[in-house]
Amino acid sequence: MAVVVASDLDRTLIYSAAALALTMPDARAPRLLCVEVHESRPLSFMTETSAALLTELGERAVFVPTTTRTRKQYQRISLPGPEPVYAICANGGHLLVDGVSDPDWHASVTERLAAQCAPLAEVGEHLQATADPAWVRKHRVAEDLFAYLVVERELLPDAWVKDLAAWAEERGWAVSLQGRKIYAVPKPLTKSAAMREVADRTGARLTLSAGDSLLDADLLAATDRAWRPGHGELAEAEWTARGVTALAERGVLAGEGILRAFLAQVRAEADEAQLPAR
Repeated sequence: MAVVVASDLDRTLIYSAAALALTMPDARAPRLLCVEVHESRPLSFMTETSAALLTELGERAVFVPTTTRTRKQYQRISLPGPEPVYAICANGGHLLVDGVSDPDWHASVTERLAAQCAPLAEVGEHLQATADPAWVRKHRVAEDLFAYLVVERELLPDAWVKDLAAWAEERGWAVSLQGRKIYAVPKPLTKSAAMREVADRTGARLTLSAGDSLLDADLLAATDRAWRPGHGELAEAEWTARGVTALAERGVLAGEGILRAFLAQVRAEADEAQLPAR
């Protein structure tokens, strides 16, 4: 029986140059491996130790990259280890199987969104009308499923984010602030639903997860065991749930801690499976 490991990527296992500042002084920084390049520029990194741990994890378990990134953004990433059979993109809107979106899964998601929350166009119009160009750099729609803004974080009014969250809540949407991006995502669009689909398909006996943002909370709460780093929205909110472990490590070293925890659980599960029945 499989162990499914569904992990968020950005600021959980991989880190941008800006996010690396969460870690430690330069003199003590670990050796890094670049895992994402875009327009000839290195964008995301993990430690070399994390790369070795992820390789072993991919050989021992069903590792499922689980991200709010679009499919195109996800496909820029080159993770070490075996190529994942499954990947979850667009916050659960697309379930990739051998790199191709499962059409039946995507159709079921879009039907659920149409039935349960306000349309994307209404949310997009609200963002355009209320977000101040003084601090907004980009308006984006992702996979015709959700919207996000790229902002100047130091100029962003806290009150505006709170007002947006209250407005979105009434319409069945959630708001998440991650680094320089503000996401507006339909509540029925979840990573946990896609993870359960993978668990059903693989017959998993154990599910594990990790993530740092409010958009990861449903995933962490839905798995048997989960971990969150010492940074991010969940840490700032001191969020927890049954089976969730809060790590002290911040930044790229938290990625190592998460992968070690995953592997410890996978190894323990393998050892238990080999014990003779009583």
